[in-house]
Amino acid sequence: MNTPRARVFRDSHQDIEAARQIPQTPQTQSPAYRLAFADNDFLCRPELRPVRLQLELLKAEMAMNEAGINSTVVLFGGARIPAPVNAGSARTETLGKLSKYYDEARRFARLVTQASLADGGTENVICTGGGPGVMEAGNRGAAEAGGVSIGLNIVLPHEQAPNAYVTPELSFNFHYFAIRKMHFLMRARAIAVFPGGFGTLDEMFETLTLIQTRRMEPVPILLFGRGFWDEVVNWKALADAGTISDEDLSLFRYVETAEDALAAMSE
Repeated sequence: MNTPRARVFRDSHQDIEAARQIPQTPQTQSPAYRLAFADNDFLCRPELRPVRLQLELLKAEMAMNEAGINSTVVLFGGARIPAPVNAGSARTETLGKLSKYYDEARRFARLVTQASLADGGTENVICTGGGPGVMEAGNRGAAEAGGVSIGLNIVLPHEQAPNAYVTPELSFNFHYFAIRKMHFLMRARAIAVFPGGFGTLDEMFETLTLIQTRRMEPVPILLFGRGFWDEVVNWKALADAGTISDEDLSLFRYVETAEDALAAMSE
């Protein structure tokens, strides 16, 4: 058994605290004197963008490693899709009808989590964007099964916060969309795509592109609600035009229920 090595250098937290105890002089009050890693003004400079990108990648990666999460099942879907109990107050009639997918996402996440817990709880952990709508349903289903789930939030111009069902220790917040998308896919064993808007379409098409170009290993991509997707995207027209291959249409499959999706994942 390896014994952890004793620290050779001082802890960074100790130096931050020590720096607060020094005499206040023009020199020590100058921004130049601040410890670089404790200087928010410095870290937020445009030239430090590569460092911030690295930090966003590392923070969530290290936390998920420490939590023992080996693989995930990702849920993409609309933030505006209400729970059925709120369907009557949805902003459009169509959103009200789409509320059935809130329940389907919730049930799917619950069943996936139950199977995960039976296998130790480190595989196929539910991962969502951490917000409302379909994302909330996914985290909610995982919580109802007694498991943990991940929420990958992002700072937006309008006020938003993680839903109440994300496991607090796995509730992350991002500035960079690109790094957030990497964390969606780095551990993904399956992608469940529910009806949604620009964000859902963006996440779905980026995943399809990565698999099509063989930058990512194929995983089941499960589109819930054929009626919605066939109306929103004319897949056949893309193939007929030659902008994608006929074979690319096999990169995803339609499902209607949680059971359909589970069966497709096990094929």
